[in-house]
Amino acid sequence: MVPPPSNPQQVQQFLSSALSQRGPSSVPYEESNKWLIRQHLLNLISSYPSLEPKTASFMHNDGRSVNLLQADGTIPMPFHGVTYNIPVIIWLLESYPRHPPCVYVNPTADMIIKRPHAHVTPSGLVSLPYLQNWVYPSSNLVDLVSDLSAAFARDPPLYSRRRPQPPPPSPPTVYDSSLSRPPSADQSLPRPFPPSPYGGGVSRVQVQHVHHQQQSDDAAEVFKRNAINKMVEMVHSDLVSMRRAREAEAEELLSLQAGLKRREDELNIGLKEMVEEKETLEQQLQIISMNTDILDSWVRENQGKTKNLVDLDVDNAFECGDTLSKQMLECTALDLAIEDAIYSLDKSFQDGVVPFDQYLRNVRLLSREQFFHRATGSKVRAAQMEVQVAAIAVYSPCKRKLKPCRIEPISSTINDETLSSLLISNCNILTPCFASSVCL
Repeated sequence: MVPPPSNPQQVQQFLSSALSQRGPSSVPYEESNKWLIRQHLLNLISSYPSLEPKTASFMHNDGRSVNLLQADGTIPMPFHGVTYNIPVIIWLLESYPRHPPCVYVNPTADMIIKRPHAHVTPSGLVSLPYLQNWVYPSSNLVDLVSDLSAAFARDPPLYSRRRPQPPPPSPPTVYDSSLSRPPSADQSLPRPFPPSPYGGGVSRVQVQHVHHQQQSDDAAEVFKRNAINKMVEMVHSDLVSMRRAREAEAEELLSLQAGLKRREDELNIGLKEMVEEKETLEQQLQIISMNTDILDSWVRENQGKTKNLVDLDVDNAFECGDTLSKQMLECTALDLAIEDAIYSLDKSFQDGVVPFDQYLRNVRLLSREQFFHRATGSKVRAAQMEVQVAAIAVYSPCKRKLKPCRIEPISSTINDETLSSLLISNCNILTPCFASSVCL
């Protein structure tokens, strides 16, 4: 244990040295709280000079030993108009000042702890509402000692031990312990036990007369302190509720931010797709512009040729390259012409111009003729395919020699067997395949 200092200046030096010490014997307080601990102890010593700061080894219930600060001494206790001094030890634990200190009543050899007591256990540990309702950082040691003094005044925790009384040498004299100092050990007289928290002959008990005005001042100070503590608790609860509200708002804003981030990603993806589509459309537009330029140039080149032609026969405007192409052109033209005629008959029948029997007869005749033209076109197309295959074979790497064939027009005469096979097969109109050139 470090010896206590003797004056205020030495108290400050002692606290500064103890709190700044490093090594195994240093005090285990947080660096951010050491200044507040120093201020609490200085204010306590200034208000109660009977208490002295010390460092000592504190043994926890689990067997751990740690070097801590303590305030050792006595605190005043007014009782029946007389002020007594109660010896106490206030230990500042490692978590101080965020948590309350540990207070013990330290009776001397001629004192005993009252049993039972509302606030003091048989081991001397003090439990008060002020300690249980400790509020950081408003709670402090000065208010704690004041509350201890008031609680002990209502119910003193210590009494003096019973001592054997020697026979009196003279007739007894009655003393009023509430108005004067109790008699010394050599002047003790028989009286009921105990008349006060401490018996006669206690060297550490100092008796002081307290005026009624000071008692009223103490009550006003206690009321003021309780009001301040109540306000601090209310402010603390308001801060906790505000903090919870702000945390809820922050969570809501974070969820909103996540939603906005997701939408931003979706917009970026959509914008990228639109840019790609724009590039594709621009390429197609360039191709269309090139084709348009080519067509415009062809129209400008051939626009003057039509002015010299007075009577232009549409049927002779195209010149076929070979016999098969010419025959294919004729079959296709007749097929399309018959198709238009049948369409006109349908419109006339719907309008009531052509009778039903005449409509059926004409459609049957036109359909038969259209069938023959389509069958002829199919045979011409097959012959053209054979010619194309033969031409490819001539220019192939193997250069096989083909036997020259003579291309003749296909007769439109079809026997009954050919007609039956064509009726069974599906004869659709295919794209005409013939070689021709424009004659302008």
